[in-house]
Amino acid sequence: MTNRKPKENYLINDNSANVEPLPEIDHPTYQASNKLLDKVAIVTGGDSGIGAAVALLYAREGADVAIVHYESDEDAQYIAERIEAFGRQAMILQGDIGEPQFCQQIVDSVLDTFGHIDILVNNAGEQHMRSRVQDISDDQLERTFATNFFGNVYLTRAAADELRGGATIINTTSVTAFKGNPELMDYSATKGAIVSWTRALAHNEEILKNKVRVNAVAPGPVWTPLIPATFPAERLENWGQTPLGRAGKAYELAPTYVFLASADSSFITGQVIHVNGGTYSG
Repeated sequence: MTNRKPKENYLINDNSANVEPLPEIDHPTYQASNKLLDKVAIVTGGDSGIGAAVALLYAREGADVAIVHYESDEDAQYIAERIEAFGRQAMILQGDIGEPQFCQQIVDSVLDTFGHIDILVNNAGEQHMRSRVQDISDDQLERTFATNFFGNVYLTRAAADELRGGATIINTTSVTAFKGNPELMDYSATKGAIVSWTRALAHNEEILKNKVRVNAVAPGPVWTPLIPATFPAERLENWGQTPLGRAGKAYELAPTYVFLASADSSFITGQVIHVNGGTYSG
């Protein structure tokens, strides 16, 4: 199996981690109010970065969470333990969401364990910096689309029959879908595909009949382990400047995912919410 995710050699919130500064996934001031009580969520890429922050906030709000990840067992176990510390159940599913058989396995395993699915967060992604289009290999192009877009479709397709009234699908796109990034060309293309997919799926007759809402979150520059895994060290010193003067923190994204998963957003579907420090306002 081809490695579809940059290696992340760190343990979240471990002071010995070789990532500086450490990614921040814990929301320091968030006050939970059981907005997701007894719901079941699947979060892909839930072992690190934005996905981990979302998984933890979902648990705070009363949800049980299935963490889907490609590698880094130690990180996934750490997040699962944190979820259980909030009094909720966690399960870990390791595999490649670019494989449709694994996506079906995710759904089957979650149903066997929890009996239902209420929230699907398609968040897993990878990116590879290339300054020339000639340097985007066929293999890279296939890998990036398989992880970022095809996996989104495969997992949604596998779960669709189980999603009913009040269920939500939340896809992670990116500011690059709207601005583009000249060094992340194939990545930008996958994120653009996710925007169109979100809008189309939200208006699909069967999805509407089953009263399922579909939305997306478009992060701007956010400091996660994917960033140092993607860019050379000399590029990181001034990385992520926004009108607010800094990059985002993973925990700053998570409340938006809570909002879109809860009844607070009951009249919102087919939309993209931008959380980007003012980088893009369209």
